[in-house]
Amino acid sequence: MNNTKIQKILSILGCGSRRYIESQIHLGFIYINNIQVEIGARYNISDIQKIVIKGKNILFKNQNRIFSKNIKILKYHKPIGEICTFKDPYKRFIVFRNLPFKQFERWIMIGRLDINTSGLLLFTNFGEIAYRLMHPKYAIEREYLVCVKGKILQKKIDILKKGIFLKNVFCFFKTVIDLGQSKNKRWFKIILLKGHNHEIRRLWNYVHIKVCILKRIRYGNITLSSDLSQKNFKFCKKTEIKKLCNLIHFF
Repeated sequence: MNNTKIQKILSILGCGSRRYIESQIHLGFIYINNIQVEIGARYNISDIQKIVIKGKNILFKNQNRIFSKNIKILKYHKPIGEICTFKDPYKRFIVFRNLPFKQFERWIMIGRLDINTSGLLLFTNFGEIAYRLMHPKYAIEREYLVCVKGKILQKKIDILKKGIFLKNVFCFFKTVIDLGQSKNKRWFKIILLKGHNHEIRRLWNYVHIKVCILKRIRYGNITLSSDLSQKNFKFCKKTEIKKLCNLIHFF
């Protein structure tokens, strides 16, 4: 990692998201080798001996730290009603409130779920991992259970799989699996590759079908296990983390 922007280096080292790091640089809170960092500064990671953020030392031995046990990813079971933000001026319930405290780092959320969607949320301490898992070019699968209400026709399903433009963004379902009907509603399993804002609801709405229930059950190779109850989290196993990182060519 030669001559790289400090935001990217610190993000990869697990010091926070690139946006968060940039804000701390603007505030004058980050020092590298006892010199205050400026926006746009570039470094060779091998030359970094000391990192100080907000007066606290962030220590690492060498570049191998990036691929070591220090990578953490946790899965959280989000209930309906919680919002995916770090702070909320309206004092609503936020997902970060139930996560374990980290002294020097902030948990970085991998994707979002809207207030009316439940299910799997992933968090990591490595910004570059979060960035790649959300970037469209890596096409990481997101799997959902969805309950809909409306007139289900095969031609509508075909439209959703073929794809349409929503506000100049091409959206489609990679996979649509019919799970059967319950009363006047129908359940499907849906797989996306990008996960644009409200994409599932907007796609179904395009063919005049209403989404009643939406729950994410998988992100990449990480699944929402049946023993993980709402408002609780679990740290991913090393094998899960390695496989997830392989999907984004992080190792």
